[in-house]
Amino acid sequence: MITGSVSDREACIQLMVRGPRGREREVRAVVDTGYTAFLALPPDVITWLGLPWRSRGRGILADGSECLFDIYSGKVVWDGKVRNILIDEAETDPLVGMALLTGCELKMQIQPGGRVTIKRIGGRPSHGTRHRQNR
Repeated sequence: MITGSVSDREACIQLMVRGPRGREREVRAVVDTGYTAFLALPPDVITWLGLPWRSRGRGILADGSECLFDIYSGKVVWDGKVRNILIDEAETDPLVGMALLTGCELKMQIQPGGRVTIKRIGGRPSHGTRHRQNR
């Protein structure tokens, strides 16, 4: 089970992200159910981890505008297991998206200091790196 808390009306969790050369960094990430990919990280974290570039992506933001961004591959420790995922570069706080939450139950107590829990529901979560880009 993954736990976090609500702060400033955002559900936040701590995640360990790993790069290819053994570098790792713990990040505070906002759970964003409107974001369909796995994880978004700011450029400085991606550079520090040395994540390998994979492709370019195109997404639609909440305001309806379109954006282009780079996609990298990396690893995240998710519920005690290391998962290979695609990571979008974004000038934002780290975001956890629905692709990473697939196969999980998300509960949030929407109040200051409220508890956030993410736990696996029956079966194994998808470990693939395919996702539709939409931010």
